[in-house]
Formats: sequence, C-alpha cells, structure tokens
Amino acid sequence: MAEKLFSAFAPISTTQWEEVITKDLKGADYEKKLVWKTMEGINVRPYYRAEDLSKLTLVHSPKVDNRWLVRQDFDARNNLTEANREALEVLNKGVDALGFQLKKEGITTEDLDILLKNIVLTAAEINFTNTCCGVNDLITLFLRKAITGNTAEIKASIDYDPLGYLTRHGAFCKDEKSSFEELQTVVQAVKDYANFRTVGVGAAVFHNAGATIVQELAFGLAMASEYMSRLTEAGVCPDLAAQKIKFTFSVGANYFMEIAKFRAARILWSTIAGAYGAKEETSLKMYIHAVTSAWNQTVYDPYVNMLRGATESMSAVLAGVDSLEVLPFDKAFRAPSTFSNRIARNTQIILKEESGLDRVVDPAAGSYYIETLTNAIAEAAWKLFKQVEEKGGYLAAFKEGFIQEQVKTSAQKRDMNIATRREILLGSNQYPNFTEKIDKDVKAETVARGVSCCCKVEPEIAEPVAPYRGAQAFEALRYATDKSGKEPQVFMLTFGNLAMCRARAQFSANFFACAGFKVVDNNRFSSVEEGVKAALAAKADIIVACSADDDYAEAVPQIAQLVGDKAIVVVAGEPACKVDLEAKGIKNFISVRSNVLETLRQYQKEVGIKI
Repeated sequence: MAEKLFSAFAPISTTQWEEVITKDLKGADYEKKLVWKTMEGINVRPYYRAEDLSKLTLVHSPKVDNRWLVRQDFDARNNLTEANREALEVLNKGVDALGFQLKKEGITTEDLDILLKNIVLTAAEINFTNTCCGVNDLITLFLRKAITGNTAEIKASIDYDPLGYLTRHGAFCKDEKSSFEELQTVVQAVKDYANFRTVGVGAAVFHNAGATIVQELAFGLAMASEYMSRLTEAGVCPDLAAQKIKFTFSVGANYFMEIAKFRAARILWSTIAGAYGAKEETSLKMYIHAVTSAWNQTVYDPYVNMLRGATESMSAVLAGVDSLEVLPFDKAFRAPSTFSNRIARNTQIILKEESGLDRVVDPAAGSYYIETLTNAIAEAAWKLFKQVEEKGGYLAAFKEGFIQEQVKTSAQKRDMNIATRREILLGSNQYPNFTEKIDKDVKAETVARGVSCCCKVEPEIAEPVAPYRGAQAFEALRYATDKSGKEPQVFMLTFGNLAMCRARAQFSANFFACAGFKVVDNNRFSSVEEGVKAALAAKADIIVACSADDDYAEAVPQIAQLVGDKAIVVVAGEPACKVDLEAKGIKNFISVRSNVLETLRQYQKEVGIKI
C-alpha cells in the first residue's frame, strides 16, 4: 500500500522546494528567517533530505540492545547506615545501579561493611564518587568484598578523575606527579574485572558551568586522551586503558542536539582510542553515564524540573547511554524528598516499561536531521579537541586558562540570552507563577548557590570551572522581593485597541512577575482618565500603558501628567513615537528587546528593594 501511495506522487527536487520557499518569503532573508544558528556555531537548516546523508560517513551504535541501567545516587559522607537503608529500598523499586558519594578520604573496612550490608554485589552496578584522594584503599577494600563472586558479574566503577578534580577545584587532590602515577595503579588493580572501571571522565562539569554541547564533548575527550597518553606511556596496554575509562556527561534540554552529542561522542572516542593502539571491540566502545542537567533546574516553580528531567532522559536513552541518573526535581534547594526521588526513578521506568525505549537500538539512525547534526557536532568537537591537543593536552590547556576562558565565554553568552529571553527558563525568566512565594525558611545562599562541589579546596594551579544554575540571577531577583517585606504593585492600564492592549498587558504582566511584583491586570478601560483613576486608587507603584503604538503619542503624555510623581509610568512596546515621548520626559519602556534582568533590577531599586 505504501509503495502504491508514494508512486502516485512525482518526486520533487530540492531546487523546486527552494523556489517555493523563496517565493513564500516574499523577499525576506532566507538565512535570518529560516536558519537556526546554535550556541555551538552550527547552522541548522529548515529541512533535510536523503541527499544530505550521501555527504556523510554514517557510524551507528555498536550496542546490540538499548538497555540502560537506572541509577540513583546517595550521599554517604555522613551517615553510612542511612545510605545503605535507602539503597536497599530502591533496589526493589526498579534501580539497578547505585552511586555512593563518599567522604574525601579515610574509608575503612568497617565503613564499607556498613555501606554495602545485604547488597548483593552482582545484583546491581556499584559506583563510588568523590574518590580521588582515597582511591587505592577503596579499591582494595571493595575487591576483598567482591573476590568471592564471578569477576565478570561484578559491575562497578570508581571515578578516579584527577583532571576532573583539578577542573572543579583548581588544584590536584594530591600533587600532580602522584595523581598521574596513581592512574596506572587503579587500572592494573582491576585488570581481571571486565566490568569494573576505575578511571572517570567527569565532563558534566562543563555543561553545568554553562558550556556548549561541543565544549562538553571536546573537553571530555581531551581529558580521556590525556589519561590514555599517561597510561600507555607508563606501559599499560591500550586496550586495558580504554576499557577502564567511564565517561559522565550531562544531558541538557536541547532535545535533538543532545541525541546527536552522544552519537558523535561514540564516533570520536573510537577514533581516539584506536589512535592509541586499542583494537578490541570493547575498547573502542565508549561507556557513558548520563546525568540530567543541574544547570537547567530552578528553585521557583520547581515542578517544571520534572518535565525537564523527562525530556532530557529521553534524549539520553534514545542516544543509547549505558546508565542514567535523573536528578530529583527539588535537588537544587533541599535534600531530595521521598516523593522527588520516586518521581526521578519512575521517569526512567516509564521510558522502559511503558514507552519501550529499551527495545530499539539507535532509533535516530538514518534520520536526515539527526545524522546531519551528529556529523556537525563531531566535526566541531574534533576541531576544538585538536586545539587542546596542540596546546599540549588537557592539563597544559587548563593551566594556560584556555579551557576556562572557552567555558566562561559561552556561559556569559547564555546568561545574556536568558537575561534577554532568547533562551527561556520556564517559570523563571518567562511565564512565572504569579502567586508563588519562596518558603520563609529558605536562605539566600540556597537560592544563589550553583551546582555544589563535594568539598572546598583553595585553587593552587589555575582558576577552576565553576558550576552554577542558569536561573540563579532571576531567582536572586525574585527572592529579594519576597524577603523585602514589600509588595510592589504593577497596574496594567489597558486602553484603545483591544487586541493590542490585551497582548501587551499579558507580556507586561509576565515581565514584572519575574521579579515577584504583584500584577493587577485589567480587561480594558474606556478612557485614559478612567484607567489612571483606578491605578491611583489601587495605590500602584508602577503603571504600565498598554495599547497600540498609534495610541501612545497622545495618550502617554496625558497619563504621565495625570499620574505625576505618584507612580512610575512605563510604556509597553517600542513605538515609532518613542523619541518624541522621551523628549516629553517619558523614559521607561519595556519590549521584547529589553534586557529583562537589568530592567527589573532598576525597577526594584526605584521601589526601594535592595538586591
């Protein structure tokens, strides 16, 4: 039936498509209207066709199935017994990979006995994080517990990642020489355990510091390349070295780009591992653990974080990651609750059991769009990776400040995009919950904090890469209003053209609600005089004139005269008469061109709220 259906239509060439598009654009610039330019510098076309694939070298997932491990992490630094209790509980609720954040160093046999009590080591993947300083003792103790089992059945990882530690803290946990010498030790210690990986590549830190997809991928690969270089120079077999490396990436909100990122990562890692002499199939496969984005999480309207986690999870599993942790929706501002942990787990279980996403390998394969994105990301990441290699490798580039500068530049651009709403964080810089008030017990440092590191270290070698959350600046803004004891009122003075006044009132209401101001909306006043009278009766601090541009030239000066110094008059829009209005003393305008963050800071200052 399908063949008959397609044969009924004559094929249409790309030239024909382009001719129709050009005609429909009526002289508008094709590139500006239809081509999306990503943060990574990739130009995304409005459509792709089969002919686009003919230009690409397609490499698909080496996996034979799309099963992934559902992982949940626990903070075991202060209470090993509680961490053990929680881990045992979730093993019966769909989790098959456990992560334990340990104290910096000093773990004992007794500690590990408490932490792993009644946990069958072959029943789940056991992962230890925050292990740079006490890694050898931990490996020795864990192997004593695992020695009674079949070594092939033990699935585990210890994230010995001295470059990751350096990136987060600006210093090595030990000295530089010892840190790299220990690489060989941790690899050789588990050479007989096929599924025990002891070298971690913590690339997620770049995403959570505001980096682009290309930077996260390129710098993560540069870390791994440095590890491969150090290990092979020390005489470690390239296949063994590659097999002991585990990558941890974040997965952000850019749905298709994230799918393409993981697919590109596998292609590039196979190339790098092969260049060091790795030949075995298992050595050329990248083992990926993904964590949903901490950068995207918000404190205000936190239930939206559930939606973010769900779409991010889909990107990761459709791209074929090996394990995934979904961050609880409240992790940004408190210890996750039983409910939030349950939702995080169930997000993955639904993707498996109800959506069946574990049943299809590399479902994006052959997609004109995603294959093109995969190739574009791989090319861009490879170019940046080579820049790092030309500087002498990751360590040399980090000491020089190249890594930090690249990430900082991208983060500043993202911050500006959020401030101007080119990038939307739902509930923070757009469509806030008007009535939400932050819990009175939440402290300012909780709202302002980024993605916390496990410990504080004084930078000794270079400036660290600092994780944060994209919403922090807007949250600090709204928090200042919540804690000020004031409730500034913003009154929508709607008049004239109904469609325009309502559209601009809705825009303005969302604009000011981002700062926690109380918004008083109105349908439409029959006259300017009626609107001003109502605004003054409501004791408004800010009065927003909302109408069509043509109404402003006459009406706004009249509003300003009637209001006097009793309130701040703001014009919604950028009317052609703006210069004339400014000449008459009207100085406040808001529009889609506004830097929302800076504008709201100014209005907070004017109504007496200190940030």
